[in-house]
Amino acid sequence: MKVLLINGSANVRGCTYTALAQIEQTLNLEGVETEIISLGNKPIRDCMGCQTCRKNGGKCIFEDDIINEVVEKAKTADGFVFGSPVYYAHPSGRLLSAMDRMFYSGGSAFKFKPATAIVSARRAGTTASIDAISKHFTINCMPIVSSNYWNMVHGNTPEEVLQDKEGLQIMRILGKNMAW
Repeated sequence: MKVLLINGSANVRGCTYTALAQIEQTLNLEGVETEIISLGNKPIRDCMGCQTCRKNGGKCIFEDDIINEVVEKAKTADGFVFGSPVYYAHPSGRLLSAMDRMFYSGGSAFKFKPATAIVSARRAGTTASIDAISKHFTINCMPIVSSNYWNMVHGNTPEEVLQDKEGLQIMRILGKNMAW
């Protein structure tokens, strides 16, 4: 079994990564192969709905970013964790643009596979962000994996996130549930 963890933050080793790393560690302890994929800090275009991907086997026409690469990896993955920082009470625009394009062009690579959303925030906007990310899953017939509370960590730096003991525990439980 393999789970892809998508880091939707431009800060490759920031707060969102810190939460994803907790999940990855738990998944690995459960015998699950993992890969954290960072969307990075380069621009990611929005989906234009041009439908070119429908004509060329599910490949997005834009090849100047990571989207087609992630869709290829999704074809052999068994589950997904999508993570985002919270900006202005919503997920990062880069993650939403990436998900729109990945799910539009390569939806079959994700369909019927379990997924979950996690977010990191200093304070608020977390539940709205989880909801926005999770809509991609419900539209694409994906079972949603939960934890024992909201899938979020709090902190303004990775060091502060590591002090959020409850949030880290939620990430570990989420990893166990995804492995199950």
